[in-house]
Amino acid sequence: MRIISGKWRGRRLVSFKADHIRPTTDRVKESVFNKLQSEWDGARVLDLYAGTGNIGFEALSRGAVEVVAIEMSGKSIDIIRRNVAELEVGREYRVLKDDVVRFLEKYKGEPFHVIMADPPFTESLAHATLEALSKSEAMGPDTTAVVEASSHERVDESYPGLVCQDRRDYGDKMISFWTRG
Repeated sequence: MRIISGKWRGRRLVSFKADHIRPTTDRVKESVFNKLQSEWDGARVLDLYAGTGNIGFEALSRGAVEVVAIEMSGKSIDIIRRNVAELEVGREYRVLKDDVVRFLEKYKGEPFHVIMADPPFTESLAHATLEALSKSEAMGPDTTAVVEASSHERVDESYPGLVCQDRRDYGDKMISFWTRG
């Protein structure tokens, strides 16, 4: 895994062995980040199901000023902390150990500019995340949420208060882009 663009372009992230992590491929990551290229500079980013921190570090490399990463796995949090040390990241990156849906339900604060969600491929996590996002204060009128899901997973055409702006298929996975509607 590596950072594709920005101030850390080409930097490799810590290698790992963990069955529970399925990192976003460089092809998909590049496509998503290029589509949102004008949104990274000065952005506050919420990285849901952070895994290795790959997405959050890419956002910081491209100009985001803050990343809040939500992750439940202790193994993943250890990998993220090793990547924080490797890249010499400061306070602009915070990792919180929490359940994503619970975090979204209880979040009170400023909305994020960009929300990235890459839940483990199940039958219902992407759907549950989008349902929670539709009700969460984390999602504001100018927020773009990007959700990666298995192409076999349930992702509805719409959720209350959310509009799907774009949907892209990449073989066994699908990326959808959401805004408030």
